[in-house]
Amino acid sequence: MPHGVPVTVPDDGLSTRQRRNRPLLIVHTGAMKGKSTAAFGLALRGWSAGWSTGVFQFVKSAKWKVGEEAAFRALHDVHQRTGQGGPVEWHKMGQGWSWARKQGTPDDHAAAAAQGWAEIARRLAAQVHDLYVLDEFTYCLHWDWVDTTEVLTTLADRPGRQHVVITGRNAPQALLDAADLVVEMTKIKHPMDVGQKGQRGIEW
Repeated sequence: MPHGVPVTVPDDGLSTRQRRNRPLLIVHTGAMKGKSTAAFGLALRGWSAGWSTGVFQFVKSAKWKVGEEAAFRALHDVHQRTGQGGPVEWHKMGQGWSWARKQGTPDDHAAAAAQGWAEIARRLAAQVHDLYVLDEFTYCLHWDWVDTTEVLTTLADRPGRQHVVITGRNAPQALLDAADLVVEMTKIKHPMDVGQKGQRGIEW
């Protein structure tokens, strides 16, 4: 794929414009850090393009102050004041349908995850956002808190031009097979290998 040019052009009856603008299902998985970071970088491009973006964090604690959240809330305010960019909604633990992994039973966690996915499915059906970032959502599938087949059916049937990015380790094979773009973050070297803890501005 040199210089962004496809190696082959499928005989699918679509025009170049139709093929270019079709909605994508993107998965960022693997053991290394950077999966969410890459998804938020994509969301930044979406904001610049004027897209409506919905971020849904499924595992990270509400007490953890994520730098990207503050940045995107500020960008949402910029959009509200000036019309520049696009609107951004950010939903995480303690704000409606996330859960605390250290509290409650596995059934509680599964019920909360299912409630969260139901809200996302509702928004997909209503075409609320142009871009959905489902951060750490692979864990819900891996732990069977949300049915993978149902998720894939909903994503396949989503109307309009809604892009979806899913991040997290242990992505089910069925999700990888259904995705249009899959990235696996592989560790070559990490500061923690030599005892250095995460730091503000790098990890959060």
